[in-house]
Amino acid sequence: MSKLRIGIIGTGMIARTAHLPGYSAIPDKCEVMAVADVNPDKGKDAAAKFNVAKTFTDYRDLLAMPEIDAVSVATPNALHKQITVDALNAGKHVLCEKPMAMKGEECREMIRAQRESGKLLQIALQWRFGGPIRFMRQYIDNGHMGEIYYARSMALRRREVPGWGVFIDKEKQGGGPLIDIGVHILDLTLYLMGYPKPVSASGVTFQKMGPNPKHYNAWGDYDRSKFTVEDFAVGLIRFENGASITLESSFMGNMEKEFFGCHLFGTDAGALLDLFSDKPITIYSEVQQQLFDMVPQNIPAVKSMYDAEVEAFVDAIVEGKPSPVPGEQGLILNAIFDALYKSSDSGKDEPVDVSV
Repeated sequence: MSKLRIGIIGTGMIARTAHLPGYSAIPDKCEVMAVADVNPDKGKDAAAKFNVAKTFTDYRDLLAMPEIDAVSVATPNALHKQITVDALNAGKHVLCEKPMAMKGEECREMIRAQRESGKLLQIALQWRFGGPIRFMRQYIDNGHMGEIYYARSMALRRREVPGWGVFIDKEKQGGGPLIDIGVHILDLTLYLMGYPKPVSASGVTFQKMGPNPKHYNAWGDYDRSKFTVEDFAVGLIRFENGASITLESSFMGNMEKEFFGCHLFGTDAGALLDLFSDKPITIYSEVQQQLFDMVPQNIPAVKSMYDAEVEAFVDAIVEGKPSPVPGEQGLILNAIFDALYKSSDSGKDEPVDVSV
């Protein structure tokens, strides 16, 4: 195959900071042929900045282009399912932004469309492609951790509500920090644990600070009356293999500082991943009954996780490889969130349905 021909659906921030630069970074492998955005000015502006020939306001016109091989779906969450299904049915490979969809049932529709089309579906979870996660995946695969039976997974912001776009609108977003940033930290934790099958989840969500105008927000003010998502969420997830994860995620919380990472507990070693730190990995081990805290010095250098994510998508299509982040794993994440949100309402442990 010659260069892969790409279309971008949605030209907001994530398209401009991740997808468009990612494809532009590998001009020998692909070319962005067209973009689509319901806002014509925004679409034309993105096309001009990234030298894209065609713009549309209806994504279906882009999908009708026979020369397009693959698309990025970079729209608000509420639009992921239908656009992805339409793209797969049109014979296009799809890189869909995270979270995969609003709910697990939408993910199932997307997976069924992918299987029927035979095309590749990848979920955009770029943290997997970063240097620390690559290092830890190899360290675990080499047997140094033993059985990882428990993890603490945390995506915590002190005062960082994204007031732009639809991040505070539950109807368009599906939820708050749990589904927005919790999806990243839960995915990489599950990835390092081998993506065990979840069976149940118990969760609590809070809306204590986000709607209150008295609270400072580091990313600027927003209309507090339109804040309809949670601002803090906690959960306990149980897995078929006996492992468990506790998950915490916040847009606003009274704490020392933000934290994004996880603590893995294995039978032979533990590891703390503090991914916004200058020391992103600390390994806790034991040799001859002596305890050691080890800091790796040769973590792989990755210039851009977004670029690596996009290149993995393109390479998988061209080389006929499996999806680097398959829809079935996106379903697991959404199904866990479904159970956590339901548990917060019911006050009970809820089953996690990952069936397709």
